[in-house]
Amino acid sequence: MTEQHLPPGLIGARVRRKEDPRLLTGRAQFVDDVALPGMLEAAILRSPHAHARIVSVDVSAALELPGVFAVITGAEVAQACALPQPVIWRLIPDQRMTDLYALAHDKVRYVGQGVAAVAAADRYVAEDALGLIEVEYEQLPAACTLDEALADGAPLLYENWPDNVSCRQTVPKGDVATAFAAADVIVSETITYGRQMGTPLETRGAVVSWDPFTDRLEAWLSTQSPNLARDLLGEVLGLPVERIRVRTPDVGGGFGNKFDFYGEEVVAALLSKRSGRPVKIIEDRLESFVANAHSREQRIEVEVAAKSDGTITGMRGTVYGVLGGQLSTVGIGPCWAATVLMPGPYDIPNVEVTVVGVVTNRSPYGSYRGWGQPKANIAHERIVEKLARELGMAANDVRRKNLIAPDKFPYPSPVFYYDSGRYEECLEAAERAVVDRGWAKRQAEAAKEGRSLGIGYSFHIEISAIGPSRILNQAGLQHSGFDEESVRIDSTGGVIVRSGLSAMGQGIQTALAQVAAQTLGVPLDSVTVLTGDTETNPYTGYGTGGSRGAALGGGALLRASTRLREKVLRVAAELLEASPDDLVISDGRISVAGTGVGGRSVSMRDVGDATYRRLDGKLPLGETPTLEERDVLDPDNTAFSYGTTAVLAEVDRETGRVQVLDYLIAHDCGTVINPMIVDGQLHGGAAQAIGGALFEEIVYGPDGQPLTTTFMDYLIPTASELPAFETVHLTTTADHIPGGFKGMGEAGTIGGASAITAAIDDALRDLGVGVVQLPITPPRLLSMIEAAEAGGTATDVEEQS
Repeated sequence: MTEQHLPPGLIGARVRRKEDPRLLTGRAQFVDDVALPGMLEAAILRSPHAHARIVSVDVSAALELPGVFAVITGAEVAQACALPQPVIWRLIPDQRMTDLYALAHDKVRYVGQGVAAVAAADRYVAEDALGLIEVEYEQLPAACTLDEALADGAPLLYENWPDNVSCRQTVPKGDVATAFAAADVIVSETITYGRQMGTPLETRGAVVSWDPFTDRLEAWLSTQSPNLARDLLGEVLGLPVERIRVRTPDVGGGFGNKFDFYGEEVVAALLSKRSGRPVKIIEDRLESFVANAHSREQRIEVEVAAKSDGTITGMRGTVYGVLGGQLSTVGIGPCWAATVLMPGPYDIPNVEVTVVGVVTNRSPYGSYRGWGQPKANIAHERIVEKLARELGMAANDVRRKNLIAPDKFPYPSPVFYYDSGRYEECLEAAERAVVDRGWAKRQAEAAKEGRSLGIGYSFHIEISAIGPSRILNQAGLQHSGFDEESVRIDSTGGVIVRSGLSAMGQGIQTALAQVAAQTLGVPLDSVTVLTGDTETNPYTGYGTGGSRGAALGGGALLRASTRLREKVLRVAAELLEASPDDLVISDGRISVAGTGVGGRSVSMRDVGDATYRRLDGKLPLGETPTLEERDVLDPDNTAFSYGTTAVLAEVDRETGRVQVLDYLIAHDCGTVINPMIVDGQLHGGAAQAIGGALFEEIVYGPDGQPLTTTFMDYLIPTASELPAFETVHLTTTADHIPGGFKGMGEAGTIGGASAITAAIDDALRDLGVGVVQLPITPPRLLSMIEAAEAGGTATDVEEQS
């Protein structure tokens, strides 16, 4: 493995984020700030039923309400659209597709599904008009849970399907049957991961203007993927993409929720076309709970075969994805990812895991930070912990025994090739940090006081740099994954970087500016990064998702900036009457190496003047005017980051409350562009992991009615529930990515729940408690404690929650 090391400079430096002054002083522009002349506001009438046939829809009274300009029904949407809502991840060839449109027209299949929409002078009038729309429903039996949907004689969400299973696929590696037959020990576990969602501070929104005279559509979307959104709008509406412009203003958090392509964008476009005016649609928080992409909910059955020394020889299991009433943009993608990544960082020669996607009368299942990886992680880490208990070994010793060794990279997993890693070194770095921080001493002192503290570990891998287009296309992605970046030096020496990535608070503008500034040898303040416009910025295949922005965007920009630097040196050599090989660039000035501060030099402004304005005698013969380079990075492979999470937690045995006291991550994402941004991403993800492990769950009643529709009942952790976070950095570069960059945007969410559950187990080790249901809320944990103290086994308390 060859290590790539960039020279010291801005890459690797903790610099303040360039975007923060504008964001912190209220000068950002979000989609709800967009105001166009004559703009209308829209609202959507949503189904109150989990499962019902639409008998009739009468909008006549709504059309007569003063201030109403347009009303559209599901039947009219289906007639106006060229295609149903797209599913871009089609990983299982024979999967049954739901093929529904932006509004329901035959049946509703979950509470909150759109049925009709109104565009009016303002949102108040639009909401009043919704109350005048009369919909006659024929209620149908609902299949709200996984068991209900799989039961014999279950109500069918789609009458032309034989059952509610959308897809089933087994992913094999090696000879699993032989491994289990020869095993010294076999352990199994069933894990339930509750339904959750990303909850960005800014809800989703769109402003769409479809000009009736030019037939051009302009959309301002709160999206992570502007190019993808433009292409999908064109497909669904039957409109050539050269007539579509998508602009992405500042995005107030995405977390995967804003990657998916939603029906509201289509509805806003059709209402604009019908009314002849721009239309704005902004979801409120209630709508976000019932119409946004849900995620996480899976039932995972996992089993491993092992030798008596802890070596795992085989793994098998089943992942049940609890899908909603229709497939979202990413389809079975997150559940499939949990399936193929279930072995995680472990060298298991024989693997066989099956994914089963089941439709239920719930909101669609889509993207959330980490995708399927937190569920794969909880499966392999819980089963490793259980195997360790069965063998009487320390869990980290079992991990060490099975972690992939450095000399085995690139390592073939059931589907992916892991590119590089030093897994055992990472685990040991976390263990040393825990010792240095005295966690064991704190645990012992707490025990003397009658308090229960536990230390838990987990090891995660993270697929990043989602980009190899041909491989992704062969796997079933109906879109590309490459990234294109452009960099220009203007006539005064300023640097403009243009990117198709979305800036949504993750610091991508600063990271790209650091790459360009160091490579070109200019001050960071002279670099401006522009994003968020499909008409003026390059094409980015997949957008901001899959931990790909810094890796692919940074890699492409590094190559483009390197070529641009070479041209700058050639022009400066002409001005200085020197050889380009003898020149150096520092802080925006080009000089002959070794001549010192007082030696001959020219500024980047001089070079800009020679290439844009006064070319005669200054621009070398054969050089074209202007200073601009573009680069497209379509890597040969994805890149795998990895890390160890360690958690110190306290369990109150009388209430079941868990408090996370300390949190540490030893992490390797290749070359770090900005450690402050990396730490922020890891810590933000860890906060979401804590929420997912202890607090957050979307709960439905037996009739399919969502019971968690506000932040009063869907609990997210506040600052008082979060510990201090610490990070230990390692660097193992991705040799196939320029600069050696790997992604880390989702890493913090992946291993946190596993480490927290391990810490809970450790705190209650005298009771033999093993957590297998998330979130582990106080009532659930208290029930387990009481059952263990009574000498029984903890019961499934899902219904009690």
